Amino acid sequence: MTARGIVASVGIALMAGASGQVGRAQAPSVPASTAVSPHRALLDQYCVACHNDRTRQAGLTLQTIDTDQIGQIAEDVEVWEKVARKLRARAMPPPGRPRPAEAVYDAVAAALESALDRAAAADPNPGRPPIHRLNRVEYRNAVRDLLALDIDERALLPPDESGYGFDNIADVLAMSPVLLDRYMVAAEKISRLAIGDASIRPVVQKYTVPYTLWQDGRMSEDLPFGSRGGLAVRHHFPLDGEYVIRMSLQRAYGNHIRGLGESHDIELRLDRRRIAQFTVGGDGERAPWDAVSRPSLYEQTADAGLEVRVTVQAGTRLVSVAFLDKAAVAEGVLEPHPGVSSLAYSRDRNAAMALDSIEISGPYNARTPEDTASRRRVFVCSPVEASQEAPCAAEILSSLVRRAFRRPAVDEDVEPLLSLYWEGRDEGSFETGIQFALRGILIDPEFLFRVERDPVSAAPATAYRLSDVELASRLSFFLWSSIPDDELLDVAARGELSNPPMLEAQVARMLRDTRSDALVDNFFGQWLLLRNMRTVAPDTDAFVDFDENLREAMERETELFVASQVRDDRSVLDLLRSDYTFLNARLARHYGIPNVYGNHFRRVTVDGHGRGGLLGQGSILTVTSYPNRTSPTKRGLWVLENLLGSPPPPPPPDVPGLPTADHPDAGRSLSMRERMEVHRTSPVCASCHVRMDPLGFSLENFDGIGAWRTTEEGTPIDASSTLPDGTSFEGPSGLRDLLLDQEERFAETVTEKLLTYALGRGLEYYDGPAVRAITRDAAASDYRWSKVILGIVESTPFQMRRTREP
Repeated sequence: MTARGIVASVGIALMAGASGQVGRAQAPSVPASTAVSPHRALLDQYCVACHNDRTRQAGLTLQTIDTDQIGQIAEDVEVWEKVARKLRARAMPPPGRPRPAEAVYDAVAAALESALDRAAAADPNPGRPPIHRLNRVEYRNAVRDLLALDIDERALLPPDESGYGFDNIADVLAMSPVLLDRYMVAAEKISRLAIGDASIRPVVQKYTVPYTLWQDGRMSEDLPFGSRGGLAVRHHFPLDGEYVIRMSLQRAYGNHIRGLGESHDIELRLDRRRIAQFTVGGDGERAPWDAVSRPSLYEQTADAGLEVRVTVQAGTRLVSVAFLDKAAVAEGVLEPHPGVSSLAYSRDRNAAMALDSIEISGPYNARTPEDTASRRRVFVCSPVEASQEAPCAAEILSSLVRRAFRRPAVDEDVEPLLSLYWEGRDEGSFETGIQFALRGILIDPEFLFRVERDPVSAAPATAYRLSDVELASRLSFFLWSSIPDDELLDVAARGELSNPPMLEAQVARMLRDTRSDALVDNFFGQWLLLRNMRTVAPDTDAFVDFDENLREAMERETELFVASQVRDDRSVLDLLRSDYTFLNARLARHYGIPNVYGNHFRRVTVDGHGRGGLLGQGSILTVTSYPNRTSPTKRGLWVLENLLGSPPPPPPPDVPGLPTADHPDAGRSLSMRERMEVHRTSPVCASCHVRMDPLGFSLENFDGIGAWRTTEEGTPIDASSTLPDGTSFEGPSGLRDLLLDQEERFAETVTEKLLTYALGRGLEYYDGPAVRAITRDAAASDYRWSKVILGIVESTPFQMRRTREP
């Protein structure tokens, strides 16, 4: 059936009262017409009572909009996209008003979308993203791939602002004079590190272990088997020379070093090779233990000798410290761990010895390195005599410019840099000149900004295709959060990247590359609020079991889960319906899942434990809770905004707070559901909470840190819910089924979020046809990630751009 046929059938249904509901919304009178279109009949019956020229609720009127030219009148397109979106979400009419039948909702929305999609295909509007500054993660990755140099971007640059849920949005990535100064300081430091400037002065870098981290097993894959506790870090040694590595042990309250009652062996390794071993404990005088005892000198200084001076070649190297694990277990009753935030733990000097920090200082007696990864990346040639220096400098700078500016180098790029080279050459050596020029590259706008230029011949306010080189830059920052590699640039420079088979092959290659881990870290980390796990602070009185091990395990579970989804090219729907996750012993114990041992993560089938998919993962449940309790509203908002793409409007000012659990009239503590029901009696709150709270209530069996519970304050948990349209469901499995029943809407929301991230801008009404096309094409493959990602890369807003308005 054609779109016009669908609309006609809808009109007949409307005239016959197909909604099956009593009552009719009374709309203001409209001009009489000899023939009322089906769309006009729908609007008049259900919408115009609120959205008319007089009341204009939500700033919208549908009273006089032309229903016969949908998509043809530019000023009306945004309104029709809003109408279609509200119909798909069943968000309008609001609860309590007459609503059309389900078939009417779907038919009208489909007809509207078809008309809008046809109009968009005839006159595409890809939008016009502003000039895009690299955020600090992109800056770090660009330096890594340009110079083979790992830097700590957090020490060099301030955090970036976020917009639309992501920190790569061009509109909010401004450049202030203060930030420009930070970039100049960073360029100076990075250029010296990359070249290996022998004048670099000694510095001290300290790496600490969180106090609330239990060090009772092999802590990471970078530490040796048979070890316990400790820390492994990747440290950049800037020059060949001597470095001092010092270790400090953890103290209890009163400055007692823990675990000195018995001896402990500590290993220091460099690139997995043992360079020193120490034995601490079991041989010194300890003060008598009582509540007010002061530690002996030995208890305060037993770690004073944990220091080694070692010669290290320049480069980024793995430094690790760990205790040798003792298999024996002390006799007696096995006591549970006290809470790491408890007074008992803070005062326990007999707790297992633990590492507090690794401190690396240097270089001393330093010299310029002969060979490092950075120098190999920079010095593509080496002059043997003075006459070869200028041509070699030009070759080096051309190579750096090509990668840094993400396009073939031209003379106008290299000549200013050669001037900087000669300035540095006059002050020192050939390498000094290259260092000066490299500093200029790192502060050049062509490096710091992603610049796309309109063709000279393009007419104003028209869409045009990006060049292959510009497309390569968009693609690499989307999938890698970094600059294109040589292969991608070569393909783009030959003009072959826009060829669909070649583009598909490059996308597949880039997703196989480890640099695509950036997609997990930066897209999923922000979309799912996973980054917030690093800063959440659950109340230690309410959740005594929460510790740093659990925080890290929750975050790692979700990272491994979403990475497996993309790597295995699973369906987007498997984010909700998967029957597996990734666990270690700490997280499995928290979830109540048996037979999982050790600190390493492994894939575990969790069907039957209520943990399948994102909805059962501790990271999601923790970041959507308050420090001392769950929040059905925050969890419901997260579902609405991130899974269903229909967030409620911002709350009005002076919203009354949630009532306390101790209610004088009830004679007992109120459950969360009862407190929320009291809160919703306020008309100001009810309109939004009626949509959010039912979704959140279904997750109430999970407490504020994601542990399963059946009671709250002695009251049985009620996880049943009913939506405004009468749909009932119960518990996490009911919510999962509810979302999967709307699989197209969920897949479309994921596409919208990923397209926002890919473009580095918020989506506008004119992006609706592209989102629908991507989702529709991916549906044939059950919404596999490869098809969604490729659909975004091939879409109009990704491959095209609009010229300025006249």
